[in-house]
Amino acid sequence: MASASYPLLYHINTRVLLTNLSTSLGRNATLDDIPDSELERCRTHGFEWVWLLSVWQTGAEGQRVSRSQEGWRNEFKETLPDLRDEDIAGSGFAITGYSVHEGLGGNAALARLRERMARFGLKLMLDFVPNHMALDHPWLESYPDFFIQGSEEKLQQEPLNYFRKHQEGGDRIFAYGRDPYFTGWPDTVQLNYANPELEEAMTRELIRISEKCDGIRCDMAMLVLPDVFERTWGKKPAPFWPQAVRRVKDHHPGFIFMAEVYWDLEWTLQQQGFDFTYDKRLYDRLREGHPKPVHDHLCANLEYQEKMARFLENHDEPRAASTFNADTHEAAAVITFLSTGLRFFHQGQFEGRTKRISPHLVRAPQEPVDTRLQGFYARLLDVLSRPAFQTGRWKLLECAPAWGGNASNENYIAYSWEDSQDHFIVAVNFANDRSQCFVKLPFVDLANTSWQLVDLLSDVSFERDGNDLASRGLFLDEKAWKYYVFSFLRGPSH
Repeated sequence: MASASYPLLYHINTRVLLTNLSTSLGRNATLDDIPDSELERCRTHGFEWVWLLSVWQTGAEGQRVSRSQEGWRNEFKETLPDLRDEDIAGSGFAITGYSVHEGLGGNAALARLRERMARFGLKLMLDFVPNHMALDHPWLESYPDFFIQGSEEKLQQEPLNYFRKHQEGGDRIFAYGRDPYFTGWPDTVQLNYANPELEEAMTRELIRISEKCDGIRCDMAMLVLPDVFERTWGKKPAPFWPQAVRRVKDHHPGFIFMAEVYWDLEWTLQQQGFDFTYDKRLYDRLREGHPKPVHDHLCANLEYQEKMARFLENHDEPRAASTFNADTHEAAAVITFLSTGLRFFHQGQFEGRTKRISPHLVRAPQEPVDTRLQGFYARLLDVLSRPAFQTGRWKLLECAPAWGGNASNENYIAYSWEDSQDHFIVAVNFANDRSQCFVKLPFVDLANTSWQLVDLLSDVSFERDGNDLASRGLFLDEKAWKYYVFSFLRGPSH
């Protein structure tokens, strides 16, 4: 099966999944216990990629910090009112080594799972955390110069950004991992990309990871860009990503890099070799609920948009079902997942889960299924399985005023999708008011024929005259948050 131009990715919290399996099995589950039925379900829903969060080895120090931070514990208790220490394993991003955690079955169990996934046509994505390591990573003893170090003065001035480490050769002061806008993450230590030997070591780590999976999601990938690193640490390293991506792809030409990235640095990372970059801007604008910024965002260059990873939730963001009301949620999902780029869904999203699960936790609360959302996402995934939405041509459409003085046309977001077989129109009234417009259609064969427009998300259908569609466009007069995905079926010729 050919790789889709606009693939679907399913993001799974591995430790939570295995905790659930452990409960049902009555023993500690490993990656070997993930059933084939789960893999078959992913493929049946149209997913090409599965991202397994938090498979790497973590250590006692990360767990200790996670359990002792009062602010973090308060957050964890909001998720799990019956929180126990054993629910807090430590952050999956405080990594002591890029080998699969022994509690998950180790590297061998991951290799077996990957083989089973391949039989279902699924590709495996894993994490890479370029910015920092765990406090008990062995490199702190063997290669201390791989990390940003501080002074007694720095420790006194910035106690939330530096810490003292007792070592055999004498105490050292290291920096916690962080970004330039926040204090340090106290379960991590900052890597020093101004050291060329560290860049080489991390590139070799990437090459080793690429032997275990088909792609990686790079955590906070922009933090190691030379300008960002210099702004944070006062040292300007050589560019890391271009050479690292090239060397990995020399070994595995089809390997995929996806960047978690913010601060309008998406294009920069795309130019440095990333296949996909997070589209946080679209997500933020959808949360704000105003149509014009959403429309303007989708006017960007298509080459740029095709490399965006589009989402409504992930492990860092609040759950979509807790962020949007039901009508807005569905409208935002239609806009997000029927645009171009990689479509990125999160475990629990389809069921309408409302509790975000921190990467420090291994257990999720019991929540009821939202049957309305479950049904909506089932229909949406069915639409996305059609070839035109995976390999077809996408175009943002003009929505013209329905009559003079009526500006409600600006509330609409509309796309076309087409391939050699099919025509589709996606239209959303992304506003809290009834709105009208004429959607200008790009199809060249509309005239002298009648058309049946079938909504793939509701099975509502309309008959329309092709000459009117060609001259004026598709007239819409719809309530707040109403959406359609119309398939155009040719009727009798005039």
